Amino acid sequence: MRKTKTAAIVHACQSREQTIEAISELGAAQRELLRLNTEINDALAEATAMRQDKIDALKQRIEGLTEGIATWCAANRAALCPGGGKTANLVTGEVSWRQRPPSVSIRAADKVLDKLRALGLHRFIRTAETPNKEAMLAEPAAVAGIAGISIVTGVEDFTIAPFEVDIQEA
Repeated sequence: MRKTKTAAIVHACQSREQTIEAISELGAAQRELLRLNTEINDALAEATAMRQDKIDALKQRIEGLTEGIATWCAANRAALCPGGGKTANLVTGEVSWRQRPPSVSIRAADKVLDKLRALGLHRFIRTAETPNKEAMLAEPAAVAGIAGISIVTGVEDFTIAPFEVDIQEA
């Protein structure tokens, strides 16, 4: 069963009968949307399956060409980029080399943190402080009047759940 959740509104249908009819229409529209979504996904799956052999062959060809180009360019880099350049124009396209910026890779973060603490390297440890919203909800009077903090209460959501029968194949 799908539920539609919206903020409560003041204006509604004009009668019980109109409301009953609107809920029925809502359920029908939700089911039709689901049917269309399923139809689109089925068509995509079928189109992909019909072309999977070609897709796989093209991926292999691209991988082979890329490896071949990279191998030749690496062997001929000095000639392609005289003076230490990083880009070479080869008429049908360019090849280039770019140095990645330094990065840090950490495995076993708990052990790394322990070691940093033991060595007194606290400058490499982040301490994130964030407001404790749960504590504020428990004691709203304590934070009343503090700029930037507001306790939101009385918000009511309105939910419509059209009845549906879920038929399972046996």
